[in-house]
Amino acid sequence: MSGAERPIGVFDSGVGGISVLGTLRHLLPSEDFLYYGDTAHAPYGTKPREEVLRCADAVMAHLLEQNVKAVVIACNTATSVAAAELRARLTLPIIGMEPALKPAHELRHGGQILVLATPMTLTLPKFRALMARYGEGAVPVPCAGLMELVEREDWQGAAAYLAARLADFDLTRVDAVVLGCTHYVFLRPVLRELLPDTVSVLDGNLGTARQLRRVLAERGLLRTAGTGRTVLETSGDAAEALPVMTRLLAAAERMCEEETVIK
Repeated sequence: MSGAERPIGVFDSGVGGISVLGTLRHLLPSEDFLYYGDTAHAPYGTKPREEVLRCADAVMAHLLEQNVKAVVIACNTATSVAAAELRARLTLPIIGMEPALKPAHELRHGGQILVLATPMTLTLPKFRALMARYGEGAVPVPCAGLMELVEREDWQGAAAYLAARLADFDLTRVDAVVLGCTHYVFLRPVLRELLPDTVSVLDGNLGTARQLRRVLAERGLLRTAGTGRTVLETSGDAAEALPVMTRLLAAAERMCEEETVIK
């Protein structure tokens, strides 16, 4: 198989990275994707750094065995913990995630920016560096347990969780909410019900997809013809996880169709 014809690996601790996969498929419809949800070891966001790194190493080894041409780490925590070390050892493109704090900063007009993320993401140097550059008015909001509600598709529980978490803030003084975990992207409809219309809700999915497209084009690895296919895999119970992934992928693609800015 030639370089450009090989698949792109995408991985997350569970199903959250499916939101990224939906954007990738929308922006790069000719590409083949292999999505790996490490559900047997989810969540990453509450684990020690060394354990997250071991998990990322194991998933990367599996993806390399599948002859992928690039890898997207569709997880903010795994990106912060493992991306730099993986890039130091490997030559293929490795694209990561980061909370969309920069675009939120550019939209700010004197109000707060709420950054919803896992406790691990908010403590790591990568996020602290983002805060140092673009963190004026930004408030980190650790959301332990929210990712697990998405994994279980417990939308009612997630709505109650978010309502309680946001009750601590005067939402009329908030300019933007940043979704710092790929799982939270599936909660956009819930957040739109809870937030004033004036509050922007931002995530890093489109920026990541555009970066992947740029890197593939630069390296002569971009496929521009045909219709790609997608394979879903899990380290956990396939009978339980794969139907959830399939449903969430359909939801992610519906969200992409509704976002007219995606191009």
